[in-house]
Amino acid sequence: MSAVLASPLSATSGAAASNDIAIVLLGTGVVGGAFLKLLRTPAGARLRLVGAANSRRQQTEPDQLAVRDLRERLKHSGVARDDAPLLAVLDASDASIRVVVDATASAELAARHTDWLSRGYHVVTANKSLAGGQLSGWRALQAARAGGARYGDSATVGAGLPVISTLRRLYECGDSLLTLEGVFSGSLSYLFNHYDGSRPFSALLREARQLGYTEPDPRADLSGEDVARKLLILARTAGFALGADEVAVESLVPESLRQISTEAFLDRLEDLDGPLAARCEEARARGGVLRFLARLNQRGRARVGLVEVPATHPAARLYGTDNQFALTTTRYNTQPLVIQGPGAGPEVTAQALLGDVLALG
Repeated sequence: MSAVLASPLSATSGAAASNDIAIVLLGTGVVGGAFLKLLRTPAGARLRLVGAANSRRQQTEPDQLAVRDLRERLKHSGVARDDAPLLAVLDASDASIRVVVDATASAELAARHTDWLSRGYHVVTANKSLAGGQLSGWRALQAARAGGARYGDSATVGAGLPVISTLRRLYECGDSLLTLEGVFSGSLSYLFNHYDGSRPFSALLREARQLGYTEPDPRADLSGEDVARKLLILARTAGFALGADEVAVESLVPESLRQISTEAFLDRLEDLDGPLAARCEEARARGGVLRFLARLNQRGRARVGLVEVPATHPAARLYGTDNQFALTTTRYNTQPLVIQGPGAGPEVTAQALLGDVLALG
């Protein structure tokens, strides 16, 4: 049985009200770009962007930060990427609240979260690499949060659906998680909500990729690793000291396709069709459907992978990119507490980032 962790909740009150929040944005991809758009709405009026960076370039000049095509300009102009000048502009601002917003998936950047927190910067992130990585990283994160700086992580799971905040509230109230089950990936939700064997899985995957529902390399979704990171974040939030190696992960990517280039993988998508068609047919013969589920029980046993569920199962009735989280606890034990809604998309993820930043003030 996994040990129980100290409360992972970040502070949710006590910050002085402020109309001036200075932020540095790391990552100007699809989520970061959507966040930049939100800064130009009335909801973002209290926020002052003092720095922005992609993986190679950054900008701290106010007149350049104010342009509407900042994301595009950063692809071709700006100074070389360096944390020190970005943090310096935060320090030089007269804002009472100073925030680093990490809208990347970079493990290298995630490893710096604890340092930023220990130096007094608030961190708001969609990056799962630290909280959903090695247990030592999670523990270091909790220690850094104890110093007073706050960590906004609503965007790491469910694209801002209120699952992390719900688990934290239940945990603080002395409730205990008994089981957790659900569909934690918007891309895999879309794929298996639509896959019924009438079309090859490869055709559906190409379509989903073109629609932007998968990563450019779909193996990032099909491997199950992203779902495993989300499950680890939720399990740890609920008090389970799970290590990354304690989650059993079923990858949908055959061994022969795991080490080849993205281009080569995309050329061989049809290799996925036979095994998945056979499993789909077996499920349909029994009146079931396939869903990619994450599961955790009260003993701390965790698994993510493809599961046959009956047509009456809640996950069988999802739509689009819906995520679903079913929480059974000591107090919600007659039937689970279910949180469901769109779990993918740059706009809702950016909104979760914005909400966490605004909560600081």
